[in-house]
Amino acid sequence: MIEAIDAATAQNRAALIGYLPVGYPSVDASCRAIAAMVEAGVDGVEVGLPYSDPSMDGPTVQAAAEAALQRGVRVKDVFAGVRAAVEAGAPAVVMSYYNPILQYGIDRFAAELAEAGGAGVILPDLTPDNADEWLAAATAHGLETTFLVAPSSTQERIHYTVAATTGFLYATAVMGVTGERAQIGTQAERLVRDSRASGATHVCVGIGVTTGEHAATVGAYADGVIVGSALVRTLLDHENEDVALAALRAKVSELAQGVRSAR
Repeated sequence: MIEAIDAATAQNRAALIGYLPVGYPSVDASCRAIAAMVEAGVDGVEVGLPYSDPSMDGPTVQAAAEAALQRGVRVKDVFAGVRAAVEAGAPAVVMSYYNPILQYGIDRFAAELAEAGGAGVILPDLTPDNADEWLAAATAHGLETTFLVAPSSTQERIHYTVAATTGFLYATAVMGVTGERAQIGTQAERLVRDSRASGATHVCVGIGVTTGEHAATVGAYADGVIVGSALVRTLLDHENEDVALAALRAKVSELAQGVRSAR
């Protein structure tokens, strides 16, 4: 994913990273949606692994994840989503809570993710203090690891997290769970500035980015703009797959125009 962010930087813009959960409305349909998202203009993909007890997911992502779990999605299905992104031409990272990876087997998960062509993982509920076993497996299989910082993070904590992160640093724009919002506050810009002061070179901002205007605002100061709920919403709102994919492409196009107009 770092290379995709660098490529966007070389074009004087932020990278656009889109999130979709694997398995909604089915594994095959989610893979088609991931490919459509890449074709419409995202630079990288977060493939979400649905989880029954999320701490960060807002109602939109939860609704899709719960439906995917009810329809039998399993950990191994996330690798199909990764392959769909890579085959469409974009790097992919897995967004997952740590427990499913732990239960699947840390080294087994890392090995199969690397085999699928994945670039790394984002682990929202794993802190660097407790990540030694995962980091060892990730290093062994050439995977990036992304940790998160929040507006409440102290400078000392930011510095510690930056030092442990081997992928991009995920800066949460607001406190709270993911979801669509009417506006993006000023905390994210300060957090990006503080992260860079601690040595971060690839800082991506997510949570709450909903519109092309939001993408332009965040893209003016961040290295990457992460969008999830606004994209998942396009699939939830349309039962017909062709209509849903058209809505998804339109939203990605709006966001891509936003990051390209930011600077």
